[in-house]
Amino acid sequence: MEKFVIEGGVPLSGTITAAGNKNGALPIIAACLLTDERVVLRNVPPISDVYDMLELLVGLGAEIGWLGHGVVSVDCSGINSTMLDYALASRIRASFLLAGPLLARFGSATMPPPGGDVIGRRRLDPHLDAFRALGAEVRYGDEIEFRAPPLGLTPCDFLMDEPSVMATENALMAAALTRGTTVIRNAASEPHVQDLARMLVSMGAPIDGIGSNVMTVHGVAELRGTSHTIAPDHIEIGSFMALAGVTGGELTIKDTVPQDLRMIRLVFEKIGLRSELRGSDVIVPGGQKLAVVNDAGNHTPTVQDGPWPKFPADLTSIALALATQSEGSVLIHEWMFENRLVFTDKLQSMGAAITICDPHRAIVVGARKLRGQRLESPDIRAGMAMLMAALCADGITEIGNIRQIDRGYERIDERLRELGARIARVEDTAKAPVFED
Repeated sequence: MEKFVIEGGVPLSGTITAAGNKNGALPIIAACLLTDERVVLRNVPPISDVYDMLELLVGLGAEIGWLGHGVVSVDCSGINSTMLDYALASRIRASFLLAGPLLARFGSATMPPPGGDVIGRRRLDPHLDAFRALGAEVRYGDEIEFRAPPLGLTPCDFLMDEPSVMATENALMAAALTRGTTVIRNAASEPHVQDLARMLVSMGAPIDGIGSNVMTVHGVAELRGTSHTIAPDHIEIGSFMALAGVTGGELTIKDTVPQDLRMIRLVFEKIGLRSELRGSDVIVPGGQKLAVVNDAGNHTPTVQDGPWPKFPADLTSIALALATQSEGSVLIHEWMFENRLVFTDKLQSMGAAITICDPHRAIVVGARKLRGQRLESPDIRAGMAMLMAALCADGITEIGNIRQIDRGYERIDERLRELGARIARVEDTAKAPVFED
């Protein structure tokens, strides 16, 4: 086991380029199952969740080849199974994204319960409802079995009971290989859902309404191979913006998609962090004195996540950590997941003033000086929030269980060092290193 050792108090400054979107890469890799022709993916983040997803495809009979940094060739012409490896599927929730492509192309799929972060109940019902609407038989037990009718799935017009991102992605992939017109209503429209839809269009399935909550898929009998570049990760961009803010550094983030950042920038400004756009680059000015901007009437502002285009749930932990360093009070309302805020006791132990109101709400009062502690990362985004706290704290912080952070952020320690951070990756039993001035 490895840990991060961090000495705080150094502003992060410089230039960085965001990696490809993790939450976009995983369904896009799954979509390769929809064709027997080769697919080349670019800007693939080399992180553990991606490796696990590719390994799942290999277990089904696919051939995978890395052609260079972030470039992967996927050949699914030799698929010989529609049953996932139980142990591997339990590592990541995205394993369930293979159900739609397998069901549409091969007529069946056997799925173990998916793994992933323990941040609250994450319903599978929207996936099952979508497959049933397309005509599939669903059997739910220790494993979940899907069977298409003898003549294949049938197009339909259906309403999702919630705008689930992964269920929308599964429905899009299944509908793309179902001949005829399928309408998905109350669909999720996050940037990574849009990216998947654009890939399916390039494979030969026209889709109307990309970016809206009603998408119309004109499915076809066969899809072709393609070459697709995964869009930059707006969650990672938001994370680096917040890292610059809490450390007081000046940071330029290259090659972003500005329209994907509008709500993120708006909410961060409410917490007190200004940012600027220069073409497709985001600039966080250095030396900012963070201060919460109260609502009219001097009321405490609320940061609440929700389905796109609301503030992304994956940035709730990051926003909370940012608020600990901003003068004033802010209510963090994690509307979507009841366990997302359980990590806040770690920040409290470092000196943060956080009051948990209930599983979904916390009041943060800043700015508070933090001190180094020994911590354990429970999930990807909580791990990044802890890194933020460590990088602005007095003294040394050790963060264990860093495989959780590695699941979502490529070479995060190396990239942070390039920005001036004092961070080392060492064995969990190793003595903390001495950082040179």
